[in-house]
Amino acid sequence: MKPVFRPLLLCLLQFLAAGCRRDPAVPPLSGLPVILCAGDSITAAVYPRHLKELLARDGLPVQVINAGVKGDSTAEYLRFLERSRVIERSNPDWVLLQLGTNDLRIDSHATTTEQFKKNLGAILDRIGSHRNPDGRSPRILLATIPPIPVQVRWHFDAGSQARVQGEINPAIRELARRRELLLADHHALFMARPDLLPDVHPSEEGYRELAAAWHRLLAPLVAQAGSSNRNP
Repeated sequence: MKPVFRPLLLCLLQFLAAGCRRDPAVPPLSGLPVILCAGDSITAAVYPRHLKELLARDGLPVQVINAGVKGDSTAEYLRFLERSRVIERSNPDWVLLQLGTNDLRIDSHATTTEQFKKNLGAILDRIGSHRNPDGRSPRILLATIPPIPVQVRWHFDAGSQARVQGEINPAIRELARRRELLLADHHALFMARPDLLPDVHPSEEGYRELAAAWHRLLAPLVAQAGSSNRNP
């Protein structure tokens, strides 16, 4: 393909993708504690369902809302939060946030590390400034992003792969440290088990392990909250 046509084709593909994109729906609230799973296509897939099953097995009834948006970078997800008001509509007790993979793309989604920090900081501010009916803000659990194990033509290249460990995850870790957020190290999870990540997205087993990683951090918090509610 001639170089002059490549940007035009990318713009056309992105326009078509945007036209097909649908924001996730917010279901009616059940009255149970709410866990909002926020992120891109890795979140929009099946791990939230597996997480709910793990918590139910523990005897911890919760409402898990999948607010993952396929293809979103941090800038796009910030606009989604503003447009959808999903935080305000769901009043989550906990927000599980994993974003950054699409910021590493080499097309129009490409984001500098400094801009990534600003975008992610603005997302954290928006979530953290919300007050639920009980007056408390959602507790945010932040995750590093998985490696990018393969190069994808027009989307991810060797530079994208290097930036995961060299730039984006260090920025995520620094934000978690500075804001005193619990950190889920999903990068370490998939580095230790590369078989769970055949391409940019995990395998079915990989999604189950992703849910299990979130569960290890979240279950004690949910159990503690339930105990506090029973013993005012």
